[in-house]
Amino acid sequence: MHIHILGICGTFMGGLAVLAKQAGHKVTGCDANVYPPMSTQLEAQGISLIQGFGVEQTGLQPDLYVIGNVVVRGNPLMEEILNRGLPYVSGPQWIGEHILRDKWVLAVAGTHGKTTTSAMLAWILEDAGYDPGFLIGGVPMNFGISARLSGKEGAAPSSFFVIEADEYDTAFFDKRSKFVHYHAKTAILNNLEYDHADIFPDLAAIETQFHHLVRTIPGVGRLVVNAREPALQRVLDRGCWSEKEFFGGDRQGWSLSTQDNGHFEVSFDGQPQGTVQWGLSGEHNRMNALAAIAAARHVGVPPAQAIETLSRFENVKRRMELRGTVREIAVYDDFAHHPTAIATTVAGLRKKVGAARILAVLEPRSNTMKLGAMKEALPGSLDEADLVFGYGASGTGKDALDWDLAAALQPLGAKASTYHELDQLVAAIAKAARPGDQVLVMSNGGFGGVHQKILAALSLPPSFPLPGAQ
Repeated sequence: MHIHILGICGTFMGGLAVLAKQAGHKVTGCDANVYPPMSTQLEAQGISLIQGFGVEQTGLQPDLYVIGNVVVRGNPLMEEILNRGLPYVSGPQWIGEHILRDKWVLAVAGTHGKTTTSAMLAWILEDAGYDPGFLIGGVPMNFGISARLSGKEGAAPSSFFVIEADEYDTAFFDKRSKFVHYHAKTAILNNLEYDHADIFPDLAAIETQFHHLVRTIPGVGRLVVNAREPALQRVLDRGCWSEKEFFGGDRQGWSLSTQDNGHFEVSFDGQPQGTVQWGLSGEHNRMNALAAIAAARHVGVPPAQAIETLSRFENVKRRMELRGTVREIAVYDDFAHHPTAIATTVAGLRKKVGAARILAVLEPRSNTMKLGAMKEALPGSLDEADLVFGYGASGTGKDALDWDLAAALQPLGAKASTYHELDQLVAAIAKAARPGDQVLVMSNGGFGGVHQKILAALSLPPSFPLPGAQ
């Protein structure tokens, strides 16, 4: 089958393209912004890319158009497809019908931690010899790739597939969450709070989508549920027809007790299962690990084996990833973009570095943040940082804010400053940083390559004039 993917350079659709190619399909695609790194990754797979959404692409005569949720009505190619009655389907539906059919699907859902937990789960199954396929919204460093059908060249695809199960809507013509298309047998419900203000009016609307996911889990399946989340309990109260295991509670199900060095002991129904010994920080990562251990047990991986495997887990790129150290000043990159994730990330770094100064650098770039739906929660989420540098792009571009970032951060007082130009931001950070500081950059986008710009600025002699310096 020849499929032509509209919106191919997004993380999910790019992963879909790789899986389709590995499954033997001919794959082409287009996007508004065809540029590295996704463009080079896809071209290395032999996938032809086209810049833009021109109607002439119908001349490729694919068997099917696969539509990403970046595509909206008015898109010229989509309008031509509709006018001519050409066959099309959403990305999640295509994945469900052509990749996940007849597999034991392990889906990881939740407002936070989907990527990290999916990576942990895939690594546990890999180390246990299950050779899982996966589609993850980031690059797990244990694998170096975000999607695959099988790890063994020439081997038949694995019967097991780990997928990051996103609650975002499927396509302009299918407003259900992506995860209802995956037909999981094992599903992790990691947490649930309000997000995606561009498509959901309130938390109750998201709970309804999670209830739809619960409805798709078979009776022989299992839900692995965060016991600390009232919203998830409300979801289950609306009906559940599958086995349930809870994690993070005090006694029943999966629980943990943290040691001074960040390691933690895992118990199930009060019975010790072993101790995870690793270098990851933060309660959120320990909860992610509990969920992954529980889900892996459902497919037959003994908890003790999963616990030992996690000692060799290398996390995901852009999850507290150390990008470099200059003059004893460390620069980290993290994907955090929701106030809860920001607070958790800062707290995790604080526990790791103790009294060292944390310079938090934030770009509110997600659709929810750009709408200002979470702006009141920002000061509290950044409270543990010593200095806060906010960046809101000027102008009317797609990443520009329509609310006042400086006003939102005003409760932080003198420790917070905001910038509209990237060079000025970098110059301010370089001027403020001193040996021993931890610079934590948080954004769900590329942030204009700010990490390398900061490292470069820190490398300059003190007397060298920085671009953007006043």
